[in-house]
Amino acid sequence: MKIWLRRIHLGLALISGLFLLIVSLTGAVLIYAKDIQHFIQPDKWQVTPQEKTLSNQKLIEYVQSHTQQKINFFMPEADKTLAWQFRLANRHYVSVNPYSGQVLHSYESSDTLYGFTLGLHRWLLFEDSDGNKPFKNWMSVCALMLLVNVILGFYIWVKPKNRVKRLTIKPKAKFRVLMYQLHTVLGVYFFIPLILIAFTGMAFNWKTQTQSVLEFMTFNKVQSRPSAPKISLPLQGVANYNEAIKNAQGTFPNAQLYRVYLPKKTNDALALRVKNPGESHAYSWVWANPFTGEVLDSFDASETNFTTQAWNFKYKFHIGGFAGPIVQFLWLLIALSLAFFIISGFYFWAKRHKWI
Repeated sequence: MKIWLRRIHLGLALISGLFLLIVSLTGAVLIYAKDIQHFIQPDKWQVTPQEKTLSNQKLIEYVQSHTQQKINFFMPEADKTLAWQFRLANRHYVSVNPYSGQVLHSYESSDTLYGFTLGLHRWLLFEDSDGNKPFKNWMSVCALMLLVNVILGFYIWVKPKNRVKRLTIKPKAKFRVLMYQLHTVLGVYFFIPLILIAFTGMAFNWKTQTQSVLEFMTFNKVQSRPSAPKISLPLQGVANYNEAIKNAQGTFPNAQLYRVYLPKKTNDALALRVKNPGESHAYSWVWANPFTGEVLDSFDASETNFTTQAWNFKYKFHIGGFAGPIVQFLWLLIALSLAFFIISGFYFWAKRHKWI
């Protein structure tokens, strides 16, 4: 039985190893990718703080005039030294100085270190002519194999006696023994985080399946936000984004503004995505009439049930962005440990077959 479990453990690693190695290294980079971008290209992402930013209305007009494109959404920054990012209708982005309206950089997501690494991490950068990303499913399959393999590895460790004694590392041991000890000890210590990171990784693509697992385990349902309301277009209406955004923010005065979505169609409402106190990420919404400024509806995700809160926590947990720089660094080590497991596992297999 133990021999077969080891063979399955090794077989899953060999099948998914190359892709998990990519996931490991790109996941490690993603933790600090935006910080690296800001450091190596400050002229594209950073600005000199001033007393006051331009009004939202003026920024929207400046960007649309400069790019000759409609804006889908933009992302204000709480950090006054950072430029704001605008997503255009042609799927390009522009980095904008919010104090002057100057466009600092025009780019596609994959042109940046963060966007390139994210694309490699989640769908191997491949996208067909219709915009589909077929390798997303394969990366989710690899994450599932990782989850199963972590459980198998833990079982292989826990089944024999003297399991606690085997949680020791002897630095002076032979290289093969030392590698095996590190493989075992790190696997046990990172057992729970690796399972949850693999599961949350699958949740970005296999939403229905992973949500069903969570609902089964918590005996409750994930609450969905309401559909965005529609508006009646005035006969002679000019959008007043300043008023609409101001009134929408007043609905949750203590919330942090994350994104502002401009109407794509004439009867679409303006939408604000915000992070309320008690939320791990911005999952609360406010909708307003862009012509009259009237608030049409809102959704406070901080008041949802435990299952919904746990579901919404998946993003912050996956990236280690929920408890400051110490946890981020721990997540870096966990991400790199996956590469170590793959490399050391291949080493054991090659050694056993006398390849090395």
